[in-house]
Amino acid sequence: MNKSSTAEIRERFDKDVERFSNLDTGQVATIDAKISLELITEAAKRIVPHAKSILDIGCGAGNYSLMMLRKVPNLDCALVDLSGKMLEKAMERVSAETSGNVSIFQSDIREVLLPTASFDIILAGAVLHHLRDDEDWESTFAKLYSLLKPGGCLMISDLITQDTDLLNAYTWERYGDYLEGIGGKEYREKVLAYVAKEDSPRSMNYQLDLMKKVGFSKVEILHKNMCFGAFGGIK
Repeated sequence: MNKSSTAEIRERFDKDVERFSNLDTGQVATIDAKISLELITEAAKRIVPHAKSILDIGCGAGNYSLMMLRKVPNLDCALVDLSGKMLEKAMERVSAETSGNVSIFQSDIREVLLPTASFDIILAGAVLHHLRDDEDWESTFAKLYSLLKPGGCLMISDLITQDTDLLNAYTWERYGDYLEGIGGKEYREKVLAYVAKEDSPRSMNYQLDLMKKVGFSKVEILHKNMCFGAFGGIK
């Protein structure tokens, strides 16, 4: 199957701004979305308690930045997203919660030009699963590493796979059951179909190994539930 293009992904999110502005409705298909949001922002606060700046990639309507600002106030926030409509909503919401500078970039994180070693915290909420081949993954992780200040952290909450095919099939079967419990068989088929079309997640092990390969000094697992996880690395 040919995966969705960047333009197709942008179009889908342009149509869904209001839903993703609400953590309860926007993340209903994501297991433990609230827990992971809490864990990665709290971990980031503890790793860099005097943080001045964050980069929120695939920021959507700004939920991750808003949670970070509750913990570390008045941060400078750089928001990156494919969807201009998502960025408009994120800018409106985040600007209201910080006296710091808020800047928006309608771009793919792989293409956006940002100054190196300029962020204390990078948040990646449900975005990296759109990366494709090994080269794409490695170059993106290397870029994120380069954007962090020494001692800064990259915190990820995302869709993941298992390295063992039998266990991967099992976790996705369990996820399908979870979706069916929320919205019935039709909803299960709908979500799994767009995951197959749009996403190409990798395992947590793969991503942690890649973080170490590109230079992160420490990597940490915060949470895992079936095919969703929260984890990160410290520069």
